[in-house]
Amino acid sequence: MYEQEKIKPYDSKGDKGKQVEEMFDSIAPTYDQLNHRLSWNIDKGWRLTAIQSLAKHKPQTILDVATGTGDFAILAAKMLCPQKLVGADISEGMMSIGRQKVEQEGLADTISFKKEDCMSLTFDDNTFDAVTAAFGIRNFPNLDKGLAEMCRVLKPGGHLCVIELTQPTRNPMKTLFRIYSHTVLPLWGKVISKNDKAYSYLTATIEAFPQGEKMMTILQRAGFAETTFRRMTFGICTLYMATK
Repeated sequence: MYEQEKIKPYDSKGDKGKQVEEMFDSIAPTYDQLNHRLSWNIDKGWRLTAIQSLAKHKPQTILDVATGTGDFAILAAKMLCPQKLVGADISEGMMSIGRQKVEQEGLADTISFKKEDCMSLTFDDNTFDAVTAAFGIRNFPNLDKGLAEMCRVLKPGGHLCVIELTQPTRNPMKTLFRIYSHTVLPLWGKVISKNDKAYSYLTATIEAFPQGEKMMTILQRAGFAETTFRRMTFGICTLYMATK
């Protein structure tokens, strides 16, 4: 069991999956505003870089796991022009906002949303050309199982693209990020979302989550090959790419 799997938003004895669903339903109305504000809009550049890394593979069917409010799915649909993109998430509250955004962007013919437990996806084996996840796998109750499911639904030769928040490994950014994530981030999260647990949980899981070379081993164990990673913005975010 990885350390971040032991961290839960509310009750340490409750089911993590249910608590994560409750947490995201609670913060859904303010999620986009907080994401962009707390990252100084740098998160938009991270998504752009990740999708550019997929572009050469020209995936026509894409599954966006832990899709949330659909920012990554919408950008991928615009840039990659797939035939079909499914956004999957455990939180209906988040996806309801995503559906509104998709309608506004005129992308309803391409993007659909489906409530899914990422530990047990309902899709058939070898369904998608690409599977993506932006800032979501850190919340999996079982990281190995979730990644194995993502691998299962990928077609042979298909590509995985993940971006995740990580701890910088070098000073002074390591120290600055620690100060920011323990003061500004939870304070603003509490003020804007009215949820005093969510953004403290965020910080705790970032610090506990395996990253870099450790994630390469975890991805390979889940069935992926050609695993690579790239640290962005001094290591605050990491891009992971892999092939089935």
